[in-house]
Amino acid sequence: MKQFYISMLLALTSIYTFSQNTLSGNISDVETGEPLEQVSVYIPQLENGTVTDLNGNFSLRNLPEGNYKLVISYIGFETYSTSIEINAGSNQFDYQMAPSAIEMDEVVLSTPFHKLQRENVMKVEQKSMEELKQQGGITLSEGITNIPGVSSVSTGVGIGKPVIRGLSFNRVLVYTQGVRLENQQYGGEHGLGVNDAGVSSVEVIKGPASLLYGSDALGGVLYLNPERFENSGETSGDVNMRYFTNTLGYNANAGFKTSGDKLKFLVRGAYASNADYETGDGTSVTNSRFKEADLKTGLAYQASTFKTELRYNYNTSDLGIPEEIGVQNNDRDPLMPYQELSTHILSSKNNFFFKKSSLEATFGYTVNNRKEFEEHHHEEEHEHEEGEEHDDEEEEHEEEGHEGAALDMRLSTFNYNIQFNPQWGRMTTIFGVQGMHQTNENFGEEVLVPNATTNDFGVLATSHIHFNNSDLQIGLRYDLRSINGEASGIEGDEEYIPALDKDFNSFNAAMGYRMDLTQNIVGRLNLATGFRAPNLSELSSNGLHSGANRVEIGNPDLDSEQNFQVDLALEYGNKHLEAYINSFYNIVNDYIYLEPTGEFREMDPIYDFQQQNAILYGGEFGFHLHPHPIDWLHLESSYDIVFGKLEDNSNLPLIPANRWTNTFRVEWKKRNQDYKCYAFVTLQTHFDQNKVADFETPTGRYNLFNVGVGGDMKIFNQKVGYSITGNNLFDKNYISHLSRLKADGIANIGRNISFNLNVPL
Repeated sequence: MKQFYISMLLALTSIYTFSQNTLSGNISDVETGEPLEQVSVYIPQLENGTVTDLNGNFSLRNLPEGNYKLVISYIGFETYSTSIEINAGSNQFDYQMAPSAIEMDEVVLSTPFHKLQRENVMKVEQKSMEELKQQGGITLSEGITNIPGVSSVSTGVGIGKPVIRGLSFNRVLVYTQGVRLENQQYGGEHGLGVNDAGVSSVEVIKGPASLLYGSDALGGVLYLNPERFENSGETSGDVNMRYFTNTLGYNANAGFKTSGDKLKFLVRGAYASNADYETGDGTSVTNSRFKEADLKTGLAYQASTFKTELRYNYNTSDLGIPEEIGVQNNDRDPLMPYQELSTHILSSKNNFFFKKSSLEATFGYTVNNRKEFEEHHHEEEHEHEEGEEHDDEEEEHEEEGHEGAALDMRLSTFNYNIQFNPQWGRMTTIFGVQGMHQTNENFGEEVLVPNATTNDFGVLATSHIHFNNSDLQIGLRYDLRSINGEASGIEGDEEYIPALDKDFNSFNAAMGYRMDLTQNIVGRLNLATGFRAPNLSELSSNGLHSGANRVEIGNPDLDSEQNFQVDLALEYGNKHLEAYINSFYNIVNDYIYLEPTGEFREMDPIYDFQQQNAILYGGEFGFHLHPHPIDWLHLESSYDIVFGKLEDNSNLPLIPANRWTNTFRVEWKKRNQDYKCYAFVTLQTHFDQNKVADFETPTGRYNLFNVGVGGDMKIFNQKVGYSITGNNLFDKNYISHLSRLKADGIANIGRNISFNLNVPL
């Protein structure tokens, strides 16, 4: 396979001759006529960009002929997006930017049409990693909860997984480095597994995205954009350090990147270590400690009609799994039970540019090793069989039990995504083929899910048609998935897992319409279907899941989940006010969920998988005010709400409480970007959650008060970025409804003050 891929790549590259097409121009202020320095000029399809010089001039080289999107952005000015025709030889483009207090609009990368957020037919939330870090989250999974409509199922602070509008686990697909992340995400205590170092921004698609991504995107997509390569001819580096008072945690990363005209390189390493966190009443949550090491690197080659990049990410972590309040210390090595995780992600993205079309081929290979260690209590078994006279022998057996992993699983995934993009006037069309080959292998003492092979194959076509004041997007897709599992155990034993051979298929469609209703009001209507084939755990698990403290029993007769969602969004915006209303109604047929049976296996409760139709509905509402003439003042408010019910009128489990967030923020920026500073105060209210599943407990209302300051300062003529953020400043003792420790009465993290320092090199 590797030899075939390399041969194909060389054959394709050899048919092109590279021309030196260029785009040059000047960027200035429309009000003063003065040139603007450090303005970003970027072509998203080519991932080629530069910044203007002291006189406002810029130049882009090695450009292919064709029609491309050009994006011009600068702090304090309105982001400008236009289509531009690149012809053979020299091309010229000048532009005058209009001042604006609105934050810079960014290009959406999780959808294939390279639109700005305000231009995109689908409503996609985007946050830069810098913005999320300013909120003081210890991990990436905690940081994304500051996006309206996004929550996290957490096990302490080290383990968290995204929840989008009440849907989580395998219903939310995670993409990193342009490839889908597969890391046994079906488990409640299986966290996100990605370090925030080397991630430039986060995009969230809320709702079915099966048209673009296939199975597992029924509830939405969390799309992590890797940091860009440096602009041609430039070299840079930086060191980032963070400290958290609550966990005595530290997090450091350093990066270096350099680019020539065609060859580009980057590398970033990170390390984090945290002790047990403290609740609002000062109690340390035993074994919530964790540590993590991460390495990301990339190499790219960019010519006029061909571009390729190769990225690699290695992540390893030790995660304690808290079960009860025990020892109170600041140790960092995990106690039993705990997880040892390691993930390798290798991705290759290749683009070929023709005059009226382009071809993109992305390949990914991921290996996820997951080990879970637990107390085996061998001495209890011998106690029943041989009495108490063999205490020494029992202790010896217990030590031996500690040495081996109870669960030891290796998940290997190869995926591909090939898209052809012809240009036909105002219509942009994508024809795509996507697929995945995945194997799961067991090497531990216990088997939760069997050795198995999963194969996906999907074909899609989607088009975007641009009119004068509106845009229409339509698409259709067909998917096949096969799952083949081996038998495990001895037939007749209660932990026996029979062989599995299942096939699933689905047609899905989507249609979206965006229209400028007035000069200041934009409307969006999206209709989409999605599907999710049952995962290996839901179909065939049969054993104790130590991290979840329960026995999970699969159901091989489960059908695919299929949903239909309607999204309606209205947005108003002028120079000083933005307001939005995003609402959704989501019908999910054959919704799969875990439910306790009331029975036990060796003191552990037994849960099995049930299936029933469900409905989810709600939305996000908010505004952002920055009044004239004090544009440095920002008032922001957002409210997100979601309800979920099963067909029998009972409530869905793991539905987040309604949340209201209010922020008062001040910020000052100089247009030359040599200096900026900000300060904010946030009050976040989580309301009562009384609409709970039969086996859940309700959660009371609580308020969290957060403050922060930050910006740039000069030390020895070196610009240094800093931020200080205090979360839960009043040390509120509370329990989140989505905390997996709620059943044990263990509270969430108390007051935490984070210090962050960024030093460019």
